[in-house]
Amino acid sequence: MTNIKPLYLLPPIIFFILAIIMFIGLGRENPNELPSQMVGRSAPNLTISPLSELPFFDETDLKAPNIKIVNFWASWCAPCRVEHPNIQQLSDLGFMVHGINYKDTTRQALQFLNNLGNPYESIGTDEGPTGLDWGLYGVPETFIIDKQGKVILRHAGPITNKIMTNEILPLLASQ
Repeated sequence: MTNIKPLYLLPPIIFFILAIIMFIGLGRENPNELPSQMVGRSAPNLTISPLSELPFFDETDLKAPNIKIVNFWASWCAPCRVEHPNIQQLSDLGFMVHGINYKDTTRQALQFLNNLGNPYESIGTDEGPTGLDWGLYGVPETFIIDKQGKVILRHAGPITNKIMTNEILPLLASQ
């Protein structure tokens, strides 16, 4: 009776395949979580420069036998201002927090720290290569590195009070 041409079946088949892909994507535990290839690996190399006369760090600091936090931030980043009190809290709790000022000017970075306080044990600046090596999506972004120098957590976006209470502090307490 009818002679259906194979091309007429193509749109429903494509729709069906896309629907399955979207359904699987919706089943992810946290759809806002961005995957990271760094978790479980040694902290990547650093190609950073000193920020003025502030203490500087390098790869050997990231391999020290303690928990380290590396926070990428910038003065032009509004979410970085939002998370700053939580970064300060981590520092006040005795955790070693290293800052990487990302694609910023020295003057603006220093002004940011003078206005909001400096929670960083040491700081470096990055014009892009370190961010690429670390798989940075943007700023702010925070990495927690264990006592063996391996990345155990990557958090993209600002560390809010909820994230601090539910994710960061429990992880740090378990180390």
